[in-house]
Amino acid sequence: MNDELKFQLRLTLNDQFAHVARSNPGDPSISPLTNILKRHDAVAKCQFDAFADYVSEAEANGVENYHLYEWTKKTVDDPAKKAKYVKSFALYVQGQEVYEKDKADALEAELKPLVGGRIVAKMFKYDTDPAHNPQPPHRQGARPQYSG
Repeated sequence: MNDELKFQLRLTLNDQFAHVARSNPGDPSISPLTNILKRHDAVAKCQFDAFADYVSEAEANGVENYHLYEWTKKTVDDPAKKAKYVKSFALYVQGQEVYEKDKADALEAELKPLVGGRIVAKMFKYDTDPAHNPQPPHRQGARPQYSG
């Protein structure tokens, strides 16, 4: 299974720069980060914004078709979780939410010097092995969704 694993990097940005990254990603104040992302054909997507987009899409199309709606809606509506997730950014590489290990490793290596600095507080690497990642709770009465 290890050959099939995909990866995702996430960054926690410091407060001021998280706001800039959400509202004006081309701002020169975050160019040390965005220049690296450009070299790897990557973009940073705010986790809170992704959650809010999912909730809006579900509400527009019928929440019964979105098995993570309830969990995501509770997250979006919780002020403490919002404060956390507005600073959390998933890195998409070549338009992909998860990507090969070599791409994740190369991007991680180049970003590492920024971690703990003025822009990037923390960096995390996740893989697609469910055993390594907590899964959102299943909705009562809902059937598990399989993507196999």
